[in-house]
Amino acid sequence: MSVLLEFAMFPTDKGESVSAYVSQVIKMIRESGADYQLTPMGTIIETPTLKDAMALVENAYAILEKAGCNRIYSSLKLDIRIGKENRLKGKIASIQEKIGDVVIPPFIT
Repeated sequence: MSVLLEFAMFPTDKGESVSAYVSQVIKMIRESGADYQLTPMGTIIETPTLKDAMALVENAYAILEKAGCNRIYSSLKLDIRIGKENRLKGKIASIQEKIGDVVIPPFIT
């Protein structure tokens, strides 16, 4: 099974720039060992189970709560597929087969 989770989570009560908070969440994702791709508008993560994906979301919330964030915005999109793995890289490879090279973030190559 492959679970692709695209999500964004950030405090809305900490001013205009929230990178100090978001970076703590990204550090947790990186340290989790999950494959991920950071984008300017969110993060895409691949996990083997839905439970693993939701645990990362819960951990992200816990980090922001502990940092004193009283209001947190989050959006989540899930693509769950049984019988597949490595889709974070595979979906990009599929596009490249059809149109050639595309820009790929260095941490998923």
